[in-house]
Amino acid sequence: MVPHLVTALNGPINELEARILESMPAIERWFRLEWMEHTPPFYSSVDVRNAGFKLAPVDTNLYPGGWNNLTPEMLPLAVQAAMAAIEKICPEAKNLLLIPEKHTRNPFYLLNVARLQEIFTLAGLNVRLGTLDPAIDKPTPVALPDGSELLMEPLVRTQRRLGLKGFDPCTILLNNDLSAGIPGMLEDLHEQYLLPPLHAGWAVRRKTNHFQSYEEVAKKFAKLLGMDPWLINPMYTQCGKVNFGEGDGIECIKSNAEALIAKIRRKYKEYGINEKPFVIVKADNGTYGMGIMTVRDPKELDELNRRTRNKMSVVKDGQEVSEVIIQEGVPTYERMNDAVAEPVVYMMDRYVVGGFYRVHADRGIDENLNAPGAQFVPLAFAESHHLPRVGAKPGQSAPNRFYMYGVIARLAMLAASYELEATDPDAEVYD
Repeated sequence: MVPHLVTALNGPINELEARILESMPAIERWFRLEWMEHTPPFYSSVDVRNAGFKLAPVDTNLYPGGWNNLTPEMLPLAVQAAMAAIEKICPEAKNLLLIPEKHTRNPFYLLNVARLQEIFTLAGLNVRLGTLDPAIDKPTPVALPDGSELLMEPLVRTQRRLGLKGFDPCTILLNNDLSAGIPGMLEDLHEQYLLPPLHAGWAVRRKTNHFQSYEEVAKKFAKLLGMDPWLINPMYTQCGKVNFGEGDGIECIKSNAEALIAKIRRKYKEYGINEKPFVIVKADNGTYGMGIMTVRDPKELDELNRRTRNKMSVVKDGQEVSEVIIQEGVPTYERMNDAVAEPVVYMMDRYVVGGFYRVHADRGIDENLNAPGAQFVPLAFAESHHLPRVGAKPGQSAPNRFYMYGVIARLAMLAASYELEATDPDAEVYD
């Protein structure tokens, strides 16, 4: 099932699609050369927005938690990608320890953990689940909505290694984004591979670093295709000292939002786009769709009500928001049964393995869709008939659109690899 795109068929996106398809060999070679120089994140997911005049990533998750939303058809590709990823890191790997989020009551998240366990089991590993939840002090079965269950076990830490009772893993895979901080139990593990690395967690990571890296990637890619990088890159700025509860830093957000909206307006004029520009203000280290608001007019920031202030004050695990990224708003004109939709692309290692549409009937084209009430409609990017159809008219072929989404998502994944290299605390610094 493919949403329809509520935009004119002669818009800039169709020109971009045509250019991407005709440049496909050059694009794939460019990616190959980049991956010779850079290490992809172990796994990732990217939220993409298609405005018809612009196609851009708006968020990149390095601890994707929606593997259950992908179709069974994508499983073989995910397993192959998992094998490739593990072979590069620890070819002799036998045991994999998977550490999920602590909030194990969310049934959909638990189905995601079960799917990850299945993928890595099929990739030839013994997979067991260790929890950071101190309340679990013995192996504890957790029921799943489909009638099956997961076995959560308490972690066992020795001086240099982390495992479970009677289980010593070569590789530890985090599906916990460390929003609440880095547990001491995960530090100083010099004999095991911890994936993703600790500095990929939200205790350290910042969205502004990511989009700075993405801007660099977008410029390189745009040069390859001879196009304006703005067509695939959301502009942004940031405010570093904010307290929504006290009202501190609101003036910084307001002035930056005004300046960014003016820049967007100039771009719209350049391309003849008859739209009202807006920005998205979000926590610089936020996740789960928390700490996000749409600003259509900076004057709105003078009138923030208590509910909005409270919503913006804290993100996951009760972490206070003190830094925000102000990002160019990219409207989405994808529709599914008249509800607003956006594609989310899932990747393992450097491969696109699947994706789904996030659909929200109660949200507008300029709002965050990652909110309660969202539905997920899977699509399998990996099916053979979803390979791009060369020669199809732009805007007419779902496989071509999926290929284009995969290209944009891989650009964001490459940006994440630049970002992790730049922020690696163990990297050697050369003058």
